[in-house]
Amino acid sequence: MSAEHAQPSGLLGWFDKRFPILSVWNDHMARYYAPKNLNFWSFFGVLAITVLVLQIVTGIWLAMNYKPSAEDAFASVEYIMRDVDWGWLIRYLHSTGASAFFIVIYLHMFRGLMWGSYRKPRELLWIIGVVIYLAMMATAFFGYLLPWGQMSYWGAQVIVNLFAAVPEVGEELSTWVRGDYVISDATLNRFFAFHFLIPFLLAALVFIHIVALHHVGSNNPDGIEIKEKKDENGIPLDGIPFHPYYTVKDLVGVVVFLALFSMVVFFAPDFGGLFLEAPNFQPADPFKTPEHIAPVWYFTPFYAMLRAVPPIGGSQFPGVLVMFGAIAILFLLPWLDRSPVKSMRYKGPISRFMLGAFVVSFVVLAYLGLKPSSDLYTLLAQIFTVVYFSFFILMPIYSKLDKVKPVPERVTS
Repeated sequence: MSAEHAQPSGLLGWFDKRFPILSVWNDHMARYYAPKNLNFWSFFGVLAITVLVLQIVTGIWLAMNYKPSAEDAFASVEYIMRDVDWGWLIRYLHSTGASAFFIVIYLHMFRGLMWGSYRKPRELLWIIGVVIYLAMMATAFFGYLLPWGQMSYWGAQVIVNLFAAVPEVGEELSTWVRGDYVISDATLNRFFAFHFLIPFLLAALVFIHIVALHHVGSNNPDGIEIKEKKDENGIPLDGIPFHPYYTVKDLVGVVVFLALFSMVVFFAPDFGGLFLEAPNFQPADPFKTPEHIAPVWYFTPFYAMLRAVPPIGGSQFPGVLVMFGAIAILFLLPWLDRSPVKSMRYKGPISRFMLGAFVVSFVVLAYLGLKPSSDLYTLLAQIFTVVYFSFFILMPIYSKLDKVKPVPERVTS
């Protein structure tokens, strides 16, 4: 028996016979073979896990001192910031971590678009990833109200009122979401409960996502399936063990990320009002509406789409459909791409142009969602909403017609 497959002895051996910790380590780390050409873009998966752990740990710590009531919520946040030992740091780690989570997830999803990581055999992997994205948005939405500042109160008011646009059941639905006829103690309590619960569901989804990933294998910049070419021992010719090669590489990425993350936490935790809005440092006042209400930056692309669609018969329901449709269409992506190749590296100019236009539209919509409504901004939001949806709706046509480059038999370094 080789040393690699030797059974452990001693305490580790006793434990492994009762709980397969060594088998799990081998299957998912030491003997899990990843493509040897993974690059910078492969960092963002492990960075997302890093931020998730940070959010759960800091969230539990904050919950120890937070009071989910309309009278005490804002004061409890101030108490955490001023009187709890290192409370200001925990709060800024959590608030900055929320934005960092979306940044790394958006880059992780962009990597998937570039490498074709939604294509066969990874359709389910992509769908699980989109479900994780939805769970993230739900967690952020429920947490948005908790500081009980002006922007969080009125932002939540606007978002919850969107449910009232649903025909027939809208008013009852919005009342059910709030737990009252207005944003109140009942709303704050249920939002706090869901904001505390969903991250643990999110952790379970991430675990399922990783299991699915390791079952079908990691994708790579070439979009080549390394499992199709193996040596006489069943080891992929273009694969290397995830540990120690990629654990060391990912560790470098985590250290660099944490250095940049710490710079924001210590020197610019509000990040110019993008991560923490100025009105949120004022207690919520139901009788005083802020001059301009806008959600946090990671919601603004969809908020801009909502405002881009004019009401029909006084109803905002068409805009709500477009906003939710912008997320729902992600589930269809594996079946929209008809290109004979997976990776953008070997796709033609049309596919590259459409991906670039999609990214530009998302960034511009995010900017427009932060700005006050005007005729010019509404027109621009309408144009870039069309560009956003065109990327998906036209994909079966342009991906099939686009000229592609020949794909090598083996991965390139």
